[in-house]
Amino acid sequence: MHYQKEIERLNEYQKEAVLDESDACVVNANVGSGKTTVLISKIVYLHYAKNISYKDMIVLTFTNKAANEIKERLLALDRSIQLEELKGFGTFHSVALHLLKDRLSVEKKGYTKDFLVIEPEEELDIAMEIIHEEKLTIKYKNRLKKRLEQASAVEREEEKVSKYNDDIFKLVQLLREGKIKQNKMSFSDILENVNLLLEDNIVSPKWIIIDEVQDSDKQQLEFIDRLKSSDAKLFAVGDPNQVIYSWRGSTLNVFYTLKHKYKAKELSLPINYRSSSSILEAARCFLLDGSELKGMREPGSKIIVKKQYNPFNEACYLVDKIKEIHKSGVRYSDIAIFYRLQNQSQVFEDVFLKNEIPYEVSMKKNIRDIPVLNWMIKLLRFSMNPNDFSSVVHVLSNKDYGERIKEAVARKIVREQNIEKSELYMKMYQFLKECSEITKAKEIYDYFELDKYIRPTSATYKEDKESICTLLDIIMEYVKEKQMKFLDGLRDFVNSSALYGVNILKKDISSDTDSIKLMTLHASKGLEFSHVFITGVNYGLIPLNTRDMEEEEEMRLFFVGMTRAKDYLELSYYTNPDYQRVASGESRYIHMIPTKLIESDEVKSSNVNLQELKKQIQEARNEYKEETVTTKVVVGEVNIATEPEIEVAVEIDNEIVAEVSIKLVRHKKYGTGKVLKEDDMMIEVDFENYGIKEFIKAFSELEFL
Repeated sequence: MHYQKEIERLNEYQKEAVLDESDACVVNANVGSGKTTVLISKIVYLHYAKNISYKDMIVLTFTNKAANEIKERLLALDRSIQLEELKGFGTFHSVALHLLKDRLSVEKKGYTKDFLVIEPEEELDIAMEIIHEEKLTIKYKNRLKKRLEQASAVEREEEKVSKYNDDIFKLVQLLREGKIKQNKMSFSDILENVNLLLEDNIVSPKWIIIDEVQDSDKQQLEFIDRLKSSDAKLFAVGDPNQVIYSWRGSTLNVFYTLKHKYKAKELSLPINYRSSSSILEAARCFLLDGSELKGMREPGSKIIVKKQYNPFNEACYLVDKIKEIHKSGVRYSDIAIFYRLQNQSQVFEDVFLKNEIPYEVSMKKNIRDIPVLNWMIKLLRFSMNPNDFSSVVHVLSNKDYGERIKEAVARKIVREQNIEKSELYMKMYQFLKECSEITKAKEIYDYFELDKYIRPTSATYKEDKESICTLLDIIMEYVKEKQMKFLDGLRDFVNSSALYGVNILKKDISSDTDSIKLMTLHASKGLEFSHVFITGVNYGLIPLNTRDMEEEEEMRLFFVGMTRAKDYLELSYYTNPDYQRVASGESRYIHMIPTKLIESDEVKSSNVNLQELKKQIQEARNEYKEETVTTKVVVGEVNIATEPEIEVAVEIDNEIVAEVSIKLVRHKKYGTGKVLKEDDMMIEVDFENYGIKEFIKAFSELEFL
């Protein structure tokens, strides 16, 4: 392995960071400055030039995707690396989990090595159960997650008095005991327990390398501190301009903390290789610290600002725009559409699907979002962990799946361990003994006789069965890839899916697939595309209508979105947004960009100007006092929620037109009808039971038969 080649291709700033061997070094990496390249090169340099074993490195990231990218790039450089050597490479939680499972004595905290990881929602389920069982008084249950976090953070006994005069501190204690009894750890528990057990300094890596260090929260900083024994060296890379997760605990002063705590050397990666200088100049307006962005590229095209009527119109416009860009030789996968909130993707999905534009949506689809998988994963969780009281009660008393017995009955059966009373309970209870040698997904399905429990007569049976079979196939593939025994692999998969909120039925968006990428601004972090469209730059969306203290984060988030673009950046806003609490017209973020960098354009609908049409209809209504033949003009029947149905009396031309052929169409409300007239903009249809209706073609949703 010629690591020198890796070093030679670096610029002077990158090279300095890679070769630095200070006890602690923090690198302020500007956006697009080759941060990942520096991290990989650092690891390679330490391994090959300084003979540091991968096992003596702990490499911490904030996403599974980033961890996998680092591992993949290392494996591409050297195929002889064993995955076992890279166990210390991963997210904070996955590395902590590895230490708890393989290196530390969790028994000291009352757990066994087989403990399972639970998502925040499952922790709330356990809390609600305790409230019910112990008859606790808890106020503001709709904010229970936040209240539990705050109460758990109170350390001093004398301060443990609820300001709402309820049992919140008692609940915290009972919840902690309940999780230990059920052998479960939440995300927070994983870091809390690893930090407590690391006080004995059992783990002493030679190097700790951290990606996106600016996103660290208090627990993660403590984890870093516990790992950094006297002789461990620290190398951390991040960008304070990209702190966009303060809502989940990351703090703004991480760089300051690390520099002063460890007397760290500070280096920088100032040169942006990604974006055109016009994009960088515009993005600079959203930097809060006034730092510079040095670019290496030409100005490129101006930033396009488009005025759109509403999201549906924009989706239609983007279909044509994307086809045009694709025709010019740009891959679909080099084009991305960003929005502020996840539900904004739906209109793009619908319109792209109809127009056969390939797309992928970046969305963490939690198992809980798919009812049958939520039920199935709980069935597996109890099967592996007979102490998992809450999961087994859910499985037995679910209203749609399983034996659907009453919750009180299920609790009694489980409390008394009366396996004779429930066939499904018996199967789960005996799973560890009966199924250790399983090699195929079908064997799991058949063992539980799942056909009986997912209602073969129900409308969702086929879909539910497919979902379960897909999940079981993924599990078996996971076990095979990890080269683990079945039960160990299954337990590992369940923990992994809880940790990452895995897209169980959809993998993360892949740059290998040639498709348009749809994602929130948060999800765009760390990615790059030649063409980027940021949609809905209206006040209430970008920036989101939040408290003043969060405004700075909204600016940093917009900065992150803008700097994903390499060559082309388009910002759009709506004059008629379809979202609540969103103002019409452009947000001030657009006004913050110098006009010399902007090319503005109002998108006219290729079919009709809706505002003008509304005006014409109103005039027609006033003009025609006597009804002759009534037709109904439907403006945006399905898609434009803000445009209601408007009836207008018009005189229908009675001229007889010879028809060469009859066109039939179907409408979901009016049924089948015969086309009377049609041009580029409008279509007139005679429906048997509803008479003549006139539609704007773009929004009619008519199906031609």
